[in-house]
Amino acid sequence: MKLDTAPVAISAKDLPELKEDTTSQLTTLITESPKKRESAFVVFSTTFVTIFLAEIGDKTQLSTLLMSAESHAPWLVFLGSGAALITTSLLGVLLGSWISNRLSPKTVEKSAGVMLLLISVMLFWDVLQG
Repeated sequence: MKLDTAPVAISAKDLPELKEDTTSQLTTLITESPKKRESAFVVFSTTFVTIFLAEIGDKTQLSTLLMSAESHAPWLVFLGSGAALITTSLLGVLLGSWISNRLSPKTVEKSAGVMLLLISVMLFWDVLQG
C-alpha cells in the first residue's frame, strides 16, 4: 500500500510527557503536524509561466495578431481575445475541480497521458497519410 504523504519522524525530544492516553496523544501530535503546502505565489508563478510559454507563437496568438492588423482596433481585439482566454481558462479550472473531486490524482494523470499519446498518434498518422 502506497501513501500520499511522507512518513513522519518523531524523536523523543519532540514528544510531550505522555500521560494516561498515549495513543490518542500520539495520534493528535501526528495529525496536527503542519503539512507542506505550496504558497499562492508559487502556484500563480508556475501557472503563469507554463501557460505563457505554451501560448507564445501558437495559432491563437497568430490569429489575434492578424485580427488586430485587419481591424485597426488593437485594444478591442485585446479585450476580446483576453475575455476568450479567461473564459476558456475558467472552464478548464471548473472542469478540473469537478474531475478532481471524483477521481484520484493518479487516475487523472494517467488519463491525461493516454489522451496526449492518442492525440500524438493521430497527428503522426495524419502526417504519414498526407
